[in-house]
Amino acid sequence: MPPLSNLAVRDIETVLHPYTNLDTHRTTGPIVFERGKGVFLYDSNGKEYIEGLAGLWCTSLGYGNEELVEAAADQMRRLPFSHMFAGKSHDPGIALAEKLKEIAPCEISKVFFVSSGSEANDTQVKLAWYFNNALGRPNKKKIISRLRGYHGVTVASASLTGLPYNHIDFDLPISNILHADCPHPYRGMEAGETEEDFATRMADSLDALIQREGPDTVAAFIAEPVMGAGGVIIPPKTYYEKVKAVLDKYDVLFIDDEVICGFGRLGTMFGAQTMGMQPDTVSVAKALSSAYQPIGAVMVPERMYQAMIDESKKLGTFGHGYTYSGHPVAAAVALKTLEIYERENIVGKVNAISPTFQSRLKALGEHPLVGEARGLGLIGALELVADKDTRRAFDAKAGVGAKVAAFAEAEGLIVRALGGDIIALCPPLVISEDEIGELFDRLGRALDKAEALVSAQNLRAA
Repeated sequence: MPPLSNLAVRDIETVLHPYTNLDTHRTTGPIVFERGKGVFLYDSNGKEYIEGLAGLWCTSLGYGNEELVEAAADQMRRLPFSHMFAGKSHDPGIALAEKLKEIAPCEISKVFFVSSGSEANDTQVKLAWYFNNALGRPNKKKIISRLRGYHGVTVASASLTGLPYNHIDFDLPISNILHADCPHPYRGMEAGETEEDFATRMADSLDALIQREGPDTVAAFIAEPVMGAGGVIIPPKTYYEKVKAVLDKYDVLFIDDEVICGFGRLGTMFGAQTMGMQPDTVSVAKALSSAYQPIGAVMVPERMYQAMIDESKKLGTFGHGYTYSGHPVAAAVALKTLEIYERENIVGKVNAISPTFQSRLKALGEHPLVGEARGLGLIGALELVADKDTRRAFDAKAGVGAKVAAFAEAEGLIVRALGGDIIALCPPLVISEDEIGELFDRLGRALDKAEALVSAQNLRAA
């Protein structure tokens, strides 16, 4: 291994990195990126990479979009900051709330601004509790998420997240958070079961969970339209229709987590529209500003807003909010982002190029390492297995997914290895057909290198 650069050494001695093996990092050091343009990133050595995960599922318009840069600069010159506490406001925040209300995938009344998806879903938990207290239902507080769902990393949102590493040794989840079954057809469907049969079984399981807990104790159910960081898991057909019937039966709020799927990723403005969801409330972030500024939002229906009015009247205030809720610069950039989506017909572009993306993705399903290639719109995943016929996974200690990601990096492609040896793909929405071809060419070479290593080291041994 070549000696670490001065930048790398400085990083090791000063930065605590999220989602990183902190011990290994002291030896390997970071990749330091210096600039980006379109779907490409360039590191401090000048090496080019295709950004195959849109940063963290977020940089939808790619890098170097001058309209977004100018929107930020112009707002900084006019009003670089103003908060929204105690009835204060500003035009970018008002205009953004109006636009979100206009395009929301369900009837909403008001928009509450945050700085991240984690804050949005943390807020969803608090609002569900506040709402039920306002209605005189102090016991209706439990929130049901799903195993392998991902909803953030704050204390409440990490509790909603159904992944072990977000809980182990953080003393999570907190109380009143439950996890329903994961609707993962590849791993969950039984022999002879159709997708609709599987959807029925998942909905029946949710119904049974609510009954066991007591319907008068369950406040809300939260779901991503397509489960992102849990493995790009696409629920079976009719799943959300059946889930909605269960939730309505017990007066349980349906929270739609659009943090990854929102703003065109699945070929509609919101993932709920692609997947046939009928939510009550919605969380957004990430692509809301193409990640050029940290901003997110929670959209709430009128009945929740009316209950909140009553409760804040009783208490004297609505005691929730963040310093940067509706930050004017972030709001201005988000407004410009939504304008670009509409003007450039980003949803239409996704629908035009996603067949190429999905075709190349599905072709990799024939690779010896790949058990399933799955995706929708411009998101996809490869689930790596030791045995394609039995779907037997590799020993986690072998780190096969991490090896594929490392080989991809060497080929000039950024992908993400998720738990269970799943390689996730989520390129910027502005990617071209030629760039899609190059992305999959690089990924194919990475898989071939990993297959050679797996065979040489006999990593398929049971």
